[in-house]
Amino acid sequence: VPHPPILLPLLILLILLSVLLSLLSLLFPQPAFLTDNLLVCGPVNRPLRISFIEFLNAVPLGWGLLHGTLRGRHEILKDVPSECARRLAAGEADVGLIPTIEYQRIPDLRIIPGISIASRREARSVLFVSRVPIESVARVALDTSSRTSSALLRVLMAEFYGVGPVTFIESSPVPEEMLSQCDAALLIGNAALRFSRRSGLFVYDLAYEWNRFTGLPFVFAFWAVRDAVVPDDELGIFERSKREGLSAVPRIAEWYASRLPVSAEEIRSYLTKNLDFSLDVANLEGLNRFYDLAFKYRLIESIKPLRFAGQIAVAPA
Repeated sequence: VPHPPILLPLLILLILLSVLLSLLSLLFPQPAFLTDNLLVCGPVNRPLRISFIEFLNAVPLGWGLLHGTLRGRHEILKDVPSECARRLAAGEADVGLIPTIEYQRIPDLRIIPGISIASRREARSVLFVSRVPIESVARVALDTSSRTSSALLRVLMAEFYGVGPVTFIESSPVPEEMLSQCDAALLIGNAALRFSRRSGLFVYDLAYEWNRFTGLPFVFAFWAVRDAVVPDDELGIFERSKREGLSAVPRIAEWYASRLPVSAEEIRSYLTKNLDFSLDVANLEGLNRFYDLAFKYRLIESIKPLRFAGQIAVAPA
């Protein structure tokens, strides 16, 4: 049946419009919002995926998110430090409490300002335990979950002790097993706090050693966010969570005393005197010095400037 004369021009017009829309979609694709491991090109409008270190030294930073007024609002992924970094790099997390060395290895990150896990002198939870003096060490077992602490150890041995060459192997954090196959072992986090000092071993607190040689604090971890993923007005939840955690230190100490062979009084002292949860000028100076030495010993390929997420405002209660 022949088409009425008016329908033919309309049909041609519809075909042309369809072709034009297809060309436009190719030339100007829509922003790719995040799903699973895909790249994010804009803020998410769902609960954040937050990778959190499940060590005692991190508990005050995550307290509000896990147990306080922010509980249940976001997805909390409990990881070891190395896994926090892997998740953030792979796009499996929006925010991560990452080892500071990984900021230099993962592209397109910003630091959430004002918050870190640092130590101004002794950390007590980053220990180098050896059967021989550090100057004589030839083989070291590294905790597989460590990133920044293992880099710090390499820097200290090369720059300040002049030790080398040294063989490093990764191992599960069991001191007896680590020392059975190596001269020395690096223990971090809860494994270091559980470690029972005994005669015949040389024990070095790496934060103390760093401060002894440089006069600076050491920053082990901080919150990092992938570019453009988290709206600026959401960043305040991390300061709020820290604030609630520092107020809850007595409660944290009592709870962890039942899980670690450490008294509640020692835990309170550890969280309030050995650790510093700020990211102030002194801590930033120590961080930059660490990056300089990490680059010198080829632990990172380049030194990226510190980039911070947008102006932070503390979330209202």
